Amino acid sequence: MLGMNINMVTLMLGLVFLYPLLKGFLFKFSSHNLKTDINEINRSISFIISMFLGIYFGRKVFIQHDSGIYQKIYRSIPVDILKYIESNNLIIYALIIPIIILIIYKIIKVCLDLMSYLTVYPMLDAIERFLRSKGNFFKRLTGVIFQLPKAVCYLLLVTFVLNILSIFSTNKNLNRYLETSKPYNAICKEAVIPITNSSIAKKLPNIINNSFKIVIKQGETKETTPGRINSEEKAVVYYNGVTLDQGVKSDSEINKFAKDLASKDDTTIGKARILYNWVGSNIAYDHDKANKVLNNDFNVQSGAIHTFNTKKGICFDYACLYVAMCRANGIKTRLITGEGFNGVSWVSHAWNQVYVPEQDKWINVDPTFYKGGNYFNNRRFQVDHKNAQIAGEW
Repeated sequence: MLGMNINMVTLMLGLVFLYPLLKGFLFKFSSHNLKTDINEINRSISFIISMFLGIYFGRKVFIQHDSGIYQKIYRSIPVDILKYIESNNLIIYALIIPIIILIIYKIIKVCLDLMSYLTVYPMLDAIERFLRSKGNFFKRLTGVIFQLPKAVCYLLLVTFVLNILSIFSTNKNLNRYLETSKPYNAICKEAVIPITNSSIAKKLPNIINNSFKIVIKQGETKETTPGRINSEEKAVVYYNGVTLDQGVKSDSEINKFAKDLASKDDTTIGKARILYNWVGSNIAYDHDKANKVLNNDFNVQSGAIHTFNTKKGICFDYACLYVAMCRANGIKTRLITGEGFNGVSWVSHAWNQVYVPEQDKWINVDPTFYKGGNYFNNRRFQVDHKNAQIAGEW
């Protein structure tokens, strides 16, 4: 029973961190061994930095390209190549970003090796001469201290690999371990997310968690995965304690406000963007409600009216209010359920789609993610949203 309570991700990170420290204690300080370790550390550091920078710039240029030099670089690429990339999104992660990473890695590795040879190696030789007259315990303690950088590098490297793996993985057990591992979550939020995703993902762990639940009541209560709804006539589907109709229900105050707000633009996409900006910037994420729902406490109020009046809610509430405001303006809209990646793991989530008649297509809109970046018809949806299911269409 004890083994079942152990988080395998936490155990892995602990072992990865402790291994170099134990090695340093057992083999004591050695200039020769440390020079070999430093070469390995340089490879690890080069790999970590190149992965961070490669993914960051790769996403900026080929996925977001919405501002500044990134937009200029994107537009400078031949049109035929861009069309091929856009029709084969996997090539961005399978080919383009790895090439960028490899180039950056080579540059950083050469620089670090040169610095080590000129500064670190002479220092290590001097320390070894100093330690010759010291006792074994002191040498072992020094060995532990000098293995700390390696331990930190290993920890960051494994965390980063797990983070990247979690984006593409469909393994529910892995996702559960990642979601519940406190060390993994802490390292991701403090080190991995701020670098790999810049300001966009820094806020995501704070504005989305696994607090969206769907329950089907039909004779006896049972839970189902988001968006996969039982089609039998007697089944009643509840989203965080309310039905979909209750959730998107509007009133005269919301309708009037939404019409006045969207009247500044004559196009469907313009009106939809105005509503997205308002909901995203004026509704605060309700962390207290999120925690209650996370613990199956549905003694909370949900839906468009409550969210508009209190100016707070969680993802389902954001999506319901957006539906209500779009309907007030005659805009066809959907409420979508699925999963969102919060920078740490995949969690249950809800967002919207809007039909743009001028373009004859549906576009993705996520007002909950507004504070994390541009999530109005942005290609970034392909990275951190998946398993989309249409819960309702109006």
